[in-house]
Amino acid sequence: MCRIAAYQGPDIPLERIVTRPAHSLLSQSRHATEAPIPVNGDGFGLAWYRPDMTEPGLYRDVLPAWADANLQNLCRMVSAPVFIAHVRASTMGETSRANCHPFVSGAWSFCHNGQVPHFAAIRRSMDAALPDALHAQRQGTTDSEMIFLTLLALGLADDPAQALRALLPRITPPAGAAPLRLTCVFSDGARMFGFRHASDGACPSLYVSGRLDSGGRAIASEPLCCQTTAWEALEPDTLYCLSHGTLTATRITP
Repeated sequence: MCRIAAYQGPDIPLERIVTRPAHSLLSQSRHATEAPIPVNGDGFGLAWYRPDMTEPGLYRDVLPAWADANLQNLCRMVSAPVFIAHVRASTMGETSRANCHPFVSGAWSFCHNGQVPHFAAIRRSMDAALPDALHAQRQGTTDSEMIFLTLLALGLADDPAQALRALLPRITPPAGAAPLRLTCVFSDGARMFGFRHASDGACPSLYVSGRLDSGGRAIASEPLCCQTTAWEALEPDTLYCLSHGTLTATRITP
């Protein structure tokens, strides 16, 4: 399973979430504690937002996060009020830069942890349902990127909760198939969202922090142990939205 860490709040260096904490995302790339395997070495990526820019910056590579000599220096020098970081353990698609998260389209960035086990059977229909403009944006072969583009097609920019409600019936596996795993974090630069769902109820982990020392808050696959603050597990089937430090929740399924 992949690992995700994201932040929204006052401007801070990325290292304060991604590389410096005791259980940072960099640490989780080799020593994840709430995943079936502890190693997430099939690439990594960062998306960050600046107030004067309409689209996020993006850096992705196929190296394991711990093997990229640039990552710690980049995270030390780049600061942002909103960012998402991801380390990948692939379940779908080869190890390539195009398959590394985050995926970006316009103002939106998106990371996913999980899998659509019957993706091969529904890939063609999902691809055909994309508007031409979104179809042209697809670069990789993962179920994760397809989920992101489908959410955009379903109105993510206007109503994220409704887009998720419309997505789930399209990707829920048939009876007797392996379960769907869908844990995602995404942002438009102004808001940060977190959501987790599994067709059998066994959702991958996702937490939200209390106020950090910076005044901001984080969403992560595993608590970062970086501050003297509490971490709360996100309820399944509920879309959480962080905006200016305020957390709201919207139920997606009954």
